[in-house]
Amino acid sequence: MFKIKLPEQIQEFIVPKIKFASTSLLATIIDYTIYLCLVYSGFNKVYSNITSASIGFLVNFFLQKKFIFTLRRKAHQTFLISMSFSATGIGISTVLIYLFNKNAFLDHHQYLTKLLVMGIMFLYNFYTKRLAFEKTLKA
Repeated sequence: MFKIKLPEQIQEFIVPKIKFASTSLLATIIDYTIYLCLVYSGFNKVYSNITSASIGFLVNFFLQKKFIFTLRRKAHQTFLISMSFSATGIGISTVLIYLFNKNAFLDHHQYLTKLLVMGIMFLYNFYTKRLAFEKTLKA
């Protein structure tokens, strides 16, 4: 297989985020699909976000535990810390959903609203999960 050589600092910064993004993709697809299904079925947008993001969190946690981060805490402790960060993230994303839906265009185009919020939350999720699993915030 062809391997690209990157400078060490770039590799340490970029590669973990690419790996994180790849496992997060499945959780994101699940979150996004559930959200749109609920919203377009007539459910409240805020509650739809809480439901879909919570399911996405569980999927993401187990994928990251298995494939991304090195577990440097007890599994239950990591889960509780990760859950705390995720609950905060779900709160932040729900506030963003609520605020963005005050804009008529975004309120009418939920697929864009949810994508925008997910993009904003990506870095928050990466660094808080790294802290939960690896006890560090380094790049």
